Amino acid sequence: MKMCIMSKAVMIMLIVSAGFFATPSTQIWNPSTDIQGAGTFHLGVDNYFSIESNASRPYAFGTDLGLTYGLMKELEIGIDVVDPTAYPLYFNLKYGFAEAGGLPSIAAGIFNAGTKADVTNYNILYAVVAKTFDPIGRISLGYYFGNDKLLVTETGSVANTGLIASWDKTISDKIWLSVDFASGMSSYGTLSFGGSYTFAPNTSIIFGYVIFNNTVLNPNNTFTTQLDINL
Repeated sequence: MKMCIMSKAVMIMLIVSAGFFATPSTQIWNPSTDIQGAGTFHLGVDNYFSIESNASRPYAFGTDLGLTYGLMKELEIGIDVVDPTAYPLYFNLKYGFAEAGGLPSIAAGIFNAGTKADVTNYNILYAVVAKTFDPIGRISLGYYFGNDKLLVTETGSVANTGLIASWDKTISDKIWLSVDFASGMSSYGTLSFGGSYTFAPNTSIIFGYVIFNNTVLNPNNTFTTQLDINL
């Protein structure tokens, strides 16, 4: 993404204080119950652009280049490189089951497992359950829990737990829509909405808008583009 011209120290401060969430298979922002197919790779390039200006506090995310691999039918693992940041590596893992015989899909995992203690190791654990209701779409509900040293409010109060809720629906073979929400007043809490367009059998792009719950930690809402390629 385009970054404001600033010193490396300021960039590090913004990334740490605002948070950046490198994730496994997702909706717009939150993890979904989807699992990458066994033996296949998924390449994602996520960018976030500030919508509003805040001269007193410039705000930006790095670009997230992520690679997810389906280790087996029910398990995916992933690595993300977020740049420019001081500690760019993050890891994620998800285990789950698809909807079958009237039962909902379910997934649990961890994401944003960074390499620097109490700087990037958000270590967000989550569990999500989803069920498709025709013609409404798929409804997902879940819960997350993360590092209480990093998932905090602007005053330092712990805000490391919350609820996850989302709706998504495949409109056609090319168009998919989603609205998802994460509660809480840390840098993770958001309301997001958007959709994707599939322009090749293995390639799609998401266009989304992210509204942060805490406008002190995250002063600007963001527009996101997320390029997804299955290999």
